[in-house]
Parts: sequence; structure tokens; C-alpha cells
Amino acid sequence: MKHFKPYIEPESTLRDFSIKAVLVGAVFGIPFGTANAYLGLRVGLTISTSIPLAVIAVAFFRITRGMWGKTGILETNIAQTTGSAASSLASGVIFTIPALFLWGFKPSIAQIGTLAMMGGILGVMFMIPLRRFLIVKEHAHLPYPEGTASAQVLIAADTGGAKAKNVFVGMGVGAIYKGVLGFLKALPSHTSVGLPALAKAQVGLEISPALLGVGFILNYPIAAVMVAGGFLSWVVIIPLIATFGDGLAAPFFPEMVKPISQMSADELWTRYIRYIGAGAVAFAGILTVIRSIPTMWGSLKIGLHEIMRRGIPAEGRTRTDRDLPMSFVFGAAVLVIALIAILPHAIGEGGPFWIRSIGAVCIAAFAFLFVTVSSRIVGMVGVTSNPTSGMTIVALLGTSMLFALLGWTDDFGKAAALTVGTVVAVAASMAGDISQDLKTGYIIGATPARQQMSEVMGAIVPAFFIAAAVWLLGEAFTFGSAELPAPQATLMKTVIEGVLQADLPWGLVFIGAGISLAAQLMGVRPLAFAVGIYLPLSTMTPVFIGGVLRWVLEHVMTRKDEEIEGRADQGILFGSGLIAGEGIMGVLIAFYAFFLGKPEGIGIAWPEPWGEAFSFAIFMALGLWMLKIANRRDGVVG
Repeated sequence: MKHFKPYIEPESTLRDFSIKAVLVGAVFGIPFGTANAYLGLRVGLTISTSIPLAVIAVAFFRITRGMWGKTGILETNIAQTTGSAASSLASGVIFTIPALFLWGFKPSIAQIGTLAMMGGILGVMFMIPLRRFLIVKEHAHLPYPEGTASAQVLIAADTGGAKAKNVFVGMGVGAIYKGVLGFLKALPSHTSVGLPALAKAQVGLEISPALLGVGFILNYPIAAVMVAGGFLSWVVIIPLIATFGDGLAAPFFPEMVKPISQMSADELWTRYIRYIGAGAVAFAGILTVIRSIPTMWGSLKIGLHEIMRRGIPAEGRTRTDRDLPMSFVFGAAVLVIALIAILPHAIGEGGPFWIRSIGAVCIAAFAFLFVTVSSRIVGMVGVTSNPTSGMTIVALLGTSMLFALLGWTDDFGKAAALTVGTVVAVAASMAGDISQDLKTGYIIGATPARQQMSEVMGAIVPAFFIAAAVWLLGEAFTFGSAELPAPQATLMKTVIEGVLQADLPWGLVFIGAGISLAAQLMGVRPLAFAVGIYLPLSTMTPVFIGGVLRWVLEHVMTRKDEEIEGRADQGILFGSGLIAGEGIMGVLIAFYAFFLGKPEGIGIAWPEPWGEAFSFAIFMALGLWMLKIANRRDGVVG
């Protein structure tokens, strides 16, 4: 294999780690992490923020050069590495913590932040032994798309400052748009039409710049699969239930009050489709893990080998091959596991030490297992497509089954199982992030040990800010509401209740599992398809529109002599800005709602159907503008 030569030579003494870089990374990472938390609570999806943070870091250090002199590429990389960790914390937290609120628990910001911090540290520590195998030895076979793209942004720093404008413009547009919809309430935020030929069928659209950006980032293939799952729910299954259940005089389980003939489409979705979708998502996650078994086994062997062998002393390695000492890695992991067992309110809501100890052992086993899976999978499909929810489901199933065998089926057992899942989810998510960041560092010639320490700082510093944002959003809008459905956490709640209380409508769950199996056999992405079934169609349609715009850019507006790869970069940056802007404004509105009450708006009453039509027209105009930005050859908003 040809020896890889990084951008910065291993012998270089260029400055990398600094308090300045860590603080700048944290300052920019916290709002992006908060926005990712908001996005995940809305639609159950999160995105990688490594690329926009790399662009912003480059631009910020160029603009502030007069304040503290020139900032080198390695120091800029430390800022980007620290900042991207916040989004990984958010991804793990929103998958699980809202379920505690749905059960009536009131976890504190301190507890949420502690769980996020511990999961983040475990994710970093467990991934470090895998670096030489996944990042170095597999360099030619695992592209780590976000990591490679971030490296190119940093290397091309001379033009990065101008292109960063698209991120900031997107943030401004996303924030203003969300303010108009959510604070001023000057335009309808949702539009829908019924399909008269099909009983209770509806096609809706949520007016959301963030979801438009998500679709553009995910690209057409994934967006199309997701919206197809939504159509199956709302245009096929709901009409089938409405048609064949119309003659039933009594309620049909799990509905206990209304007969099907009296239920609206939304009620049918809540009482029947969500269980089908939960089964589809859970089984799709299990399928993903089953397909990953060869990867898991190979990575586990490498990880255990690296931990057990003494290896070359750190001072004997080149700068670009120097990890944190294995004694530090092992010691930090053991300390975190011990603290999880010792601290009385880390796992669940209190409880005896021996129960917390078993929970800590479950965390250690599942976290190490799924860190290896996550670190390998993101190398092929990227962070955005990392099936963290599937890994969390498997961890919850295993922990819940163990608790059920031990008779811990009360509220404490549910809370303990869920918080085990929280730490595992954060660890798997963080492992995917540091894998991308280490790929970036490998290409540019960073010092791995310095990156790993900055990632630890990125797990510690933003953890309680992300926890505060999640807690505030729940207090202001209520988890499980139309404004903040928290779909992934609701799914995790369903999984735990089904195992510990045995009260699920298993027939509907297994129907969903059968749909995921059929999708897998047809070569369709089962997890993306299952998420489309589980979420409302109205949240999938703006994602689909964004994916269509990306397809148009790459296949219609791209000249024959142009490479498709890289054509969408500026649209991705603008879309990332839309997500961040809407998320930040959503948190600001939550602050307002918490302290002053939910905003009433300015009282505009649009006549039907003109309000929805006008709102839809503005939304489509935004999509066309994003397409124009993405199509500019100079990559700068004009």
C-alpha cells in the first residue's frame, strides 16, 4: 500500500492545541448542537455539523486575524473538532431523555448533562484504540465523507472565508423564517389536502426551512425512500383501516373509546400507524446491526488487541501517529463506568447501588460494542446516515429483557433502562463524530492525541448547555406535542414498555417489522423507509422537496463536462445554515414561552385557502433561491 503523505509534515512544529481554539469551537458548537437537538425533537433526524463548522472556523479566524495573529490549519482543526462534538451529544440525548418526561419524571439539567458528558467521554475513549485500524490502515477503503470534506475545506482555507457567507446567510434566513412562523404567526406553518377517492387519506406539508435543508443534505435517494414510507402510511394504510373498519360499531384495539368510523386521520395515525412504524423502525435497526456483525467482529478484535498490547511508547511514535496513552484511555473509561454506578441519580431516578452497578455493566458492554459499529459505519455512509437509533433500540431491548428477568418492571426499572440507552446512544454518536474528525486530522497532518483531548473537552463543555436546551424545549412546548413530537424518544419509550409491561399491540408491531423486512428484500434502505412510516407525512414532504432540488442541481443543471461531486457543496452549507438558524430561533422562542407564555402572534387571519397557498409559495421560492445559490460557480451568495 502506498504511504499516505498528509498536508502538514509529521515533523512540523506548527501550533495546534490551544485554549483559544477549544473555546471558539465550543462557542460555535453549542448553537449548532442546540439546533440539532431541536431538529431531532421535531422530526427524529440529526445531521453532521463538521463541514459548516470547519467553514465557520476558517472564516472566523481570518476575520479576527488582527486580534490574535494568524491561526494555522491545525489550530483551526482543533476548533472544528471541539465544536462538532456538541452535535453528537445532542443526537444521543434527544433519542432517549424526552421519554422520561413522557413518563412523568422530571430529570434535572444536571442529570441530563452528566449522562451526556459520560456517554461522550466513553465514545471517545472506546474509539481511540480503533484509530490505527479504521483511519490509517483502512484509509483507502473508508472515505469518511464528512471528515474528508472538512479536510478539503481546511486545506482550501484561502477561499473558505468567502464561501462561509452562505452558512451565515442560511442561519439568518432560517431564524427569520422561524420567527415569522413560530413567534409572529404571520403565516400558516402547515398545509394539507385530502384525497377524495381514498378514505381519510391526506397529503400535508410542514413549512420548515430546516427540513428543506435536511432534504438537500440527505440527497434525493434517501429523501425519496423516506417520503415513500410516509405515503405508505397516509395514502395506503390509513385508507385501508378507514375502509375496512368503517362498519365496526365498537372501538378496535388499541383504541378504547372511539370506533374507527369516528376517528380522524390524525387519530388513526396516533392509535395504529405509530405502532406499525415503531415495529418497522425497531426491526430495521436490528437488521442494520445484523448486517454489521462482520464489521463488529473485526473491529472488536482490533480494539481488544490494541487495548491489551503494550504497543510502542508515545514518545517513540511520529507526531501524526500519537494517540492519548492507553493507560489514560483505559483509566478514564473505568472511572466513568465506576461513577455511573456510584452516583445515586445518574442511572434512573435513584435506587440501590447493585442495580446501578448492573446498569453500568450494561453500558460498558453495549457502548464498547456499538462504538465499534458506529466508527466503521460512518466511514462508509457518513454521520447523518449513522443508524444510532437502531443501536439504541438493541441496547434497550437487551437491558429491558435483563431487567424483566430480574423483576425490575416498575417505574425505576423503566427509567434505569432508558438512561442506560442514553449513555450508549451518546457514546455511539460521539464515536461517529470523532471518527470523522480523526479522518480530517489524518489528511491534514494533525496530532491525534491533541484532537482526542479536544473531543473530550467538546464532550464536557457543551454537555450542560445542550441539556439545558433540551430541558427548556420540553418545559416550553411539552414533549410529545405537535410542536415537539420527539419521535425517537417516543419509540424508545414504546420499546421499554413493551418489554417490561407486555402491553404493546404486538400484531401492529410485527406488521411494521414485516414491512421493513420486505423493504430490505427489495433493496430499499429499510431504516429510512421505516422512519418515513413512523413520522407524519407532512414532515417528510419538505425533506423530499429538498432532495428533489439536489437532484435537479446535479442531474439537470450540471453540464456534461462538469463533475457531479462537489456541485452541491454551497447548497449544503446554505442548508446547514437554515437548520442552525431555525433551531436557534426555536430555542429562543422556547425561552420566551417558558418565561412569558407561548407567543400569541400578531393576529393575522388568512382566508382559506389563500393563507396556506401563500405560505407554500414563499416556501417554494426559498427552495428555488437555495438552488440558485448552490448553482453559482463561485459559490457565493449574490
